[in-house]
Amino acid sequence: MTALKSGLGRGFESLIPTDLVDEEFDLTAAEEKGELKELKLEEVIRDEEQPRKEFSEEAIKALAASIKEHGVLQPIVVTKEDGKYKIVAGERRWRASKLAGLKKIPAIIRSLDSQNRLELSIIENAQREDLNAIELATAYAKLKSQFNMSAGDIAEKVGKSEASIIGTMRLLNLPDEAKKIMVKEKLTEGVMRPLVSQDEATIKKVLPKIVKEGWTARKVERYFSDNKKKSSAALMKKHLSHKDEDALSKKYGVAVKISGKSLTFKCKTDAELKDLIGRL
Repeated sequence: MTALKSGLGRGFESLIPTDLVDEEFDLTAAEEKGELKELKLEEVIRDEEQPRKEFSEEAIKALAASIKEHGVLQPIVVTKEDGKYKIVAGERRWRASKLAGLKKIPAIIRSLDSQNRLELSIIENAQREDLNAIELATAYAKLKSQFNMSAGDIAEKVGKSEASIIGTMRLLNLPDEAKKIMVKEKLTEGVMRPLVSQDEATIKKVLPKIVKEGWTARKVERYFSDNKKKSSAALMKKHLSHKDEDALSKKYGVAVKISGKSLTFKCKTDAELKDLIGRL
């Protein structure tokens, strides 16, 4: 294999896994499926459809510093479209290379349809766990809706369980404001999952507490579990009160209301009231 030295800091033949490698990548397999070459950074564009929307500025700066010293240790993966090269995998390296002042970047050019491109983007990010849960859920939903993939198909692609895929996609049922807060505050999927089955008013009430007090997933689950028990107890108490009200109403012939520790008789006429007093 011919070494590409400009902008790399070493030939491709010397590439080995190190702590500086920002993503796992099978170079040999990739070369067999695509053309390996250097591209001008100005020729490379991001894929606006890729699931990942947010990038840590600090992480990009750290990677740029590494690239300045060691070069780009792994090629990005691109597809050619309308005279440009659209990124399939490696947007972090592309961003960091621009920040490091490079003019070119090593790339593997592959011929991919839109489904394969999306799959690679999701797999790359899902395996690194760099997508936030809402981005990941959106990506899964896109595979399901646009490419008719089942949760099982997606699970097989990304190496996760089917239950995990379904659970992540359910986050999309959250109110938009809750999803925005989740992303902004970097709340975990475990923290947010219990909220999916709650009504919007409850979510609006509880979410600020979760953020302010830094609730763990376990604390959120315990909160809803305790409230469910309280709710069940209250319903049972209300049911028993209704039974007692009906029994007393039947016995005294007037409407009866039980509220806490208070008992109220409601008479329609003075005669009813006089009769009730006589019977008590």
